[in-house]
Amino acid sequence: MQAIARRTDSVPFDPLYDPIHAQALGPHSDYAPTYWIGTAGPAPEADGPVSGDMDVDVAVIGSGYTGLSTAIHLAKMHGIKATVLEANGVAYGCSTRNGGQAQISAGRLKRSQWIDRWGIDVARGLHAEMIEGFDLFRGLIRDHAIDCDPQEGGHYYIAHKPSLMPGLAKEAALLNDSFGYGARMLSRDEVFETVARDHEAHGAMWEPDGTGIHAAKLAFGYLRVARELGAKVHTDSPVTHWEYRGGRHHLRTPGGIVRARRVAVATAAYAPRGLHPRLRDRVMPIMSNSVVTRVLTPAEIEAIGIRKLSPLTDTRTLRHYYRLLPDNRLQIGSRAAITGRDAANPSHLAGLREGMARKFPALRGIELDYSWWGWVDVSHDMMPRITGLPDLPGAYYTLGYGGNGVMYSAMAGRRMAQLVAGERVPSLPIFNTELPHEGWKTPFRRLGQWGLYHLYHYRDERA
Repeated sequence: MQAIARRTDSVPFDPLYDPIHAQALGPHSDYAPTYWIGTAGPAPEADGPVSGDMDVDVAVIGSGYTGLSTAIHLAKMHGIKATVLEANGVAYGCSTRNGGQAQISAGRLKRSQWIDRWGIDVARGLHAEMIEGFDLFRGLIRDHAIDCDPQEGGHYYIAHKPSLMPGLAKEAALLNDSFGYGARMLSRDEVFETVARDHEAHGAMWEPDGTGIHAAKLAFGYLRVARELGAKVHTDSPVTHWEYRGGRHHLRTPGGIVRARRVAVATAAYAPRGLHPRLRDRVMPIMSNSVVTRVLTPAEIEAIGIRKLSPLTDTRTLRHYYRLLPDNRLQIGSRAAITGRDAANPSHLAGLREGMARKFPALRGIELDYSWWGWVDVSHDMMPRITGLPDLPGAYYTLGYGGNGVMYSAMAGRRMAQLVAGERVPSLPIFNTELPHEGWKTPFRRLGQWGLYHLYHYRDERA
């Protein structure tokens, strides 16, 4: 495994951090040892920690994709120069620990499930929002020359069991017939010949929109754009106390109190439960593991037969997401530990290795250059929200992507900027309605999660 450059005056990265049990995420931590941080170059310059009390118009909590997109669009669309507060280094959480896969979705539900929940008209509105979001995402990369190694080619949803092919075919027909979206089915032979020699594949559904990106380069590009537009990004400035009084939000950081007229929260799964009572337990932090191999030899590349560098996902409930990176390493990830204290258990890495070997037997036992894990913000109803808090004036949040935030976070930031600026957003279920609140039950839900993971594993591998 390759070494990760440490930040100046840093403290060691805590691999067992758990947002449900930790009181707060302290500043100055090294980044997680991800491939993205290891290959993105030096950590970008920002504006340093908060160094005294200050009054600002808008404070954004969190400097990942969503927070930086919010700052970008506040400046571009509304002339507002935001102040971004980050607990550690820029994009310290999900935005530098994900799989680098941009897909035409947000949350965990399929289009058919949208229809079941809200009806066809609302589902079409949500689909249009995803289409517009992908265009915005591509436009940010293109128009601001963000060098994040985009690999277009669509998204391949690969059936890992033959029994799942009819369901995929039904979903593809729905996408075409009800949404006018050009999905298509591929047979096992077509997958082997044109996509990947995945030994578990029994066919696939292809969606036209799907892009592989370098996760840290994308985040650092957003940082550059936000600062060029006048935003301030204060790193190592965790919000340790939040109080609203006198028409201002008083956000205490180690370096001083930030008094803001409006606050936009974009912390994903990394906010401590005590950030604010109105935000407590709105999402369930779920862990995802990822590994990256050493550079593959030409013979190994031929054996795995990956012809596309765009996202690949299998049909497991505890799904694998994987792709060949531009430098000829394989990246693969999946769900793993339930609690932070169990994150380093060797069984989770062994399970991910076995998953890679089942797909690509030629890679069994291959050396790994990177292995990491991170927390995903899964909402209790499986869909994100971009909303204000009715009883906390001038406060907004965007949370709950469920692992599908690489693309839609750009649009979510734009929508949150609109809300902050007092503009209307589309009348869709993900806007202006709050995430379900689980309160004190959240830690106990992990018992249920343990049982569900065993059930999902049985269904995925045996049923």
